[in-house]
Amino acid sequence: MEENPIFFADGNDPQMIEAYRKAQETFKYFWREQSWEYRRIIPGLNVSCVKTAFEEQDEETGESLVEHMWINEIFFDGDHVRGYLINEPNSLKNVQVGDYVEIPLQNISDWLFAITPSVQKPKGLSKLFSSSSSPLPKAYGGFTIQKMRADMSVAERKEHDNAWQLDFGDFNDILVVNNQKENPENLIEHPMSKNMKEEFVKFLQQYPDELTQTDEDGLTLLHKETIAGNLTTVQVALEAGADKNIRSKKGKTALDYAKQLKWEHLIPVLEG
Repeated sequence: MEENPIFFADGNDPQMIEAYRKAQETFKYFWREQSWEYRRIIPGLNVSCVKTAFEEQDEETGESLVEHMWINEIFFDGDHVRGYLINEPNSLKNVQVGDYVEIPLQNISDWLFAITPSVQKPKGLSKLFSSSSSPLPKAYGGFTIQKMRADMSVAERKEHDNAWQLDFGDFNDILVVNNQKENPENLIEHPMSKNMKEEFVKFLQQYPDELTQTDEDGLTLLHKETIAGNLTTVQVALEAGADKNIRSKKGKTALDYAKQLKWEHLIPVLEG
């Protein structure tokens, strides 16, 4: 990624504009995965970053200069994406690598995370003949990348993928959640949300004040679990007494965020 960090987009290319739209529309899945990554003891993501447009006026010509670059260590408050710029700008002077930036969701142009597939260890004789090479991490998202891959020759795509050391799969079939083909129900709820139910119940029993604590954005635990689309943990929080009428500093309830991010499976629970 650092060898090809900056992407200059043709703003008139309808396919690239569509890639931006899809990235913004599906960003909630990126954040859901990232929010669980922050809770893992052992990291699960090989790559996790967001691409966004940075703009500056050229002092001499007055023209608008735009570069699309990647940020990481992402945080999302339901409206804005925050993170650190990990690329050195090519032309822009108003930002530099390492800057902490806050971007409206509608300004991002792509997102990408990658997970190394779990491999079943061979047994018996098959172990003797199995390959020792590990599979490449599987990429999810990457809408602008897939648009560019679609324009490449087979040889160019192979060279591109080798440079990234990621399995981008079929550019005509972009996946947004882990094991999407094998477990399509993962589109509705992250498996960790279901698997951690008992631990989450115990956590709230031990630390009930967590239900009323708010962060610098005025977000409660219920807000955060809603923004991340976690049905089971939202239900557990409500059963434990979470107040769904509390508003963030932006004046939004958990239900407002569910509607805004189109987490359809959460809306009836929060309306009830």
